[in-house]
Amino acid sequence: MTPARTDLSVFAGGLAARLPGTWTSAYQRHARYAGQFPRTEQLWDVGYVDYIVSQYVLTHDAVLHGPYSQRLYIADRPRYPHQFVVAPLTPDGSGIRPHHFYGVEEPNGIAVPNDPARAAAHVTRRILPRYKQALEALLDNAADEPDPSHRPAPPQVDQVLTLTLYGDGALGAPYESVPPDARMALYAHGFQYHPHQAAFLLPAAYGETGRTLRVHAVVRHLTAKGIGVNLRHSAPTTSAALPPRAPKAAPAHRH
Repeated sequence: MTPARTDLSVFAGGLAARLPGTWTSAYQRHARYAGQFPRTEQLWDVGYVDYIVSQYVLTHDAVLHGPYSQRLYIADRPRYPHQFVVAPLTPDGSGIRPHHFYGVEEPNGIAVPNDPARAAAHVTRRILPRYKQALEALLDNAADEPDPSHRPAPPQVDQVLTLTLYGDGALGAPYESVPPDARMALYAHGFQYHPHQAAFLLPAAYGETGRTLRVHAVVRHLTAKGIGVNLRHSAPTTSAALPPRAPKAAPAHRH
């Protein structure tokens, strides 16, 4: 016979009374599976506690509220009637945003025995120090960077060179489309002017690696001078085939 599980609400209250500082316990039952989500979505755990709450229907849980906005989540450990799981919850302050968690190591949760005194010793030794360290790092991030550091848009430029990769493998640009200040840079990095095509072209003899290196060099050179560089494929030059003409009707023979 499977031994009876210790009552979770009683265990949570006993654990709260034995942790350092002042802790209170809030027990909650869930009438539906979805009822566990609001709390479990705040778990600060990437280990098996997160696995348990995502794979099992938990009919109840408890949250301990402690000093410095610390919160501990407590739930049954399925298939282990003599154990519970305890895991930190993320802070619920409005000033905490997703980018503040970047670079902060998760404090994670643990399994504890159903004896509140022994469980308190495990939590005090294995969870609370990591939890405090993670909270301090998180709050430092929130103070240092309240808003995410989005990449700025590129500056507007007056001149732009568009290099085109043509369907026959040629890479270059029509002469008239090349800004005058960019022409010497093309010459310097191996582009050749072809009068009969009225275009600067990069010889295929350089090979793919050689051409890539030269294009990168041109980009660095021109962008440093405030000239923008685009790279595009040419539009298809082939048009859809016309439908075949209907055969002419044979002339009628006169009788």
